[in-house]
Amino acid sequence: MELTLLGTGAPRGLPRPGCPCAVCARAVGGEARAATALLVDGALLIDLTPGPAFAAARAGQSLTAVRQVLLSHPHDGPALEVPAGLPQPGRVADGRELALLDGHRVRAVAVDVPGTGYEIGGPDGERLLYLPPGAAPAGLGEGNGTTAGRGDAHGAGGGPYDLVLLDVLARPDALARLRAGGAVDAATDVVAVHIDHEVPPGPELHRRLAAAGARAVPDGSSLVVGEYHAVPDLPRRTLVLGGARSGKSAEAERRLAAFPDVLYVATGGTREGDTEWAQRVTLHRERRPGSWRTAETCDLVPLLLDDGAGAGDGTDLGAVPGPGTGTGRKPGAAPLLIDCLALWLTHAMDEVGAWDDATWEAGGRQALRERTDALVAAVRATRRTVVAVSNEVGSGVVPATASGRRFRDELGRLNAAFGAECEQLLLVVAGQALALRG
Repeated sequence: MELTLLGTGAPRGLPRPGCPCAVCARAVGGEARAATALLVDGALLIDLTPGPAFAAARAGQSLTAVRQVLLSHPHDGPALEVPAGLPQPGRVADGRELALLDGHRVRAVAVDVPGTGYEIGGPDGERLLYLPPGAAPAGLGEGNGTTAGRGDAHGAGGGPYDLVLLDVLARPDALARLRAGGAVDAATDVVAVHIDHEVPPGPELHRRLAAAGARAVPDGSSLVVGEYHAVPDLPRRTLVLGGARSGKSAEAERRLAAFPDVLYVATGGTREGDTEWAQRVTLHRERRPGSWRTAETCDLVPLLLDDGAGAGDGTDLGAVPGPGTGTGRKPGAAPLLIDCLALWLTHAMDEVGAWDDATWEAGGRQALRERTDALVAAVRATRRTVVAVSNEVGSGVVPATASGRRFRDELGRLNAAFGAECEQLLLVVAGQALALRG
């Protein structure tokens, strides 16, 4: 089954007409994208892009053999053009199947926004799933995707799809739900469509998609469904550094947003009576996916060394495919997002009395070294996917107190040692992630 993408952009295209934003200004030439439309084996057209006949001709295709035109979402963009000779566009009711004369089978999949997703089966058993803009499959369980609604993500053929096309950037949670339900696995080719102006085109677009295990292709690309493509794979250990309000936490969360069953490890704890801290914690919680779980602890070593279901965090983590392994993780080894190492170090220094000069010299220094060495050793030995956040320090004013300088120096040492055990190291500046390694 061959699929040609006549367009890969949002319904209004990229750049958006009349939009003055920086992303639209940079979306020129090969980075420009028309509204997403799919041509399957020259016979089935799903959604319409401006000038579909010319778009097909530019891709080396023709619409003369199209026997069915389907729409996936309410139209929001340039006026629809239905070329002469094509059947009038229609929709398939949710759950209903449409059998085409050439052997294709189309099943409508319910989604959680106005519109319809389509599962398409080819004559030789290949299967793809296409979701409309901003959509996720409806009816999937939030946790492990094993509710009765799971059939919506699997279809009559069952098992993972060969190819999935969806709005990865706007709905990474949709991809996470498909992974949790077994509809996407390590061999599924995930292609981003409906690309809009939230992410700059070029390297940043591809970097963000790769972090989700997905890729983007230019308008006019033809894909063979079931043909092997190397799936973008997250590094197993990543350290994200940055200054205050640099966007480091958001970057770390984005790296796991398309994967289910993440354990968010908050090392800050609670601060009774500190309303500003409580507001910070609330904001972090509200932007995390609802399927993630939270552990408020600084006891990181047992979590890092736990690669089995349930041990270490007291929860049944389940068996789900995960990032950074190619073939999936061991059952129960849910990804960890640790935010952050600076607060972990503050807690450790509190416990060893590192703020007092006399205690520091009398054994606090050695006690802290033992704790940081144990943490670094656990990172080296871990089999879990880990994304950790820490503050980058030492580039500003030298602290006025000995204890302040001590914290700065120890955090710098911890960042260097922890980062040495990570496959990828990122520095976030003004919301932009710069790869220092990996």
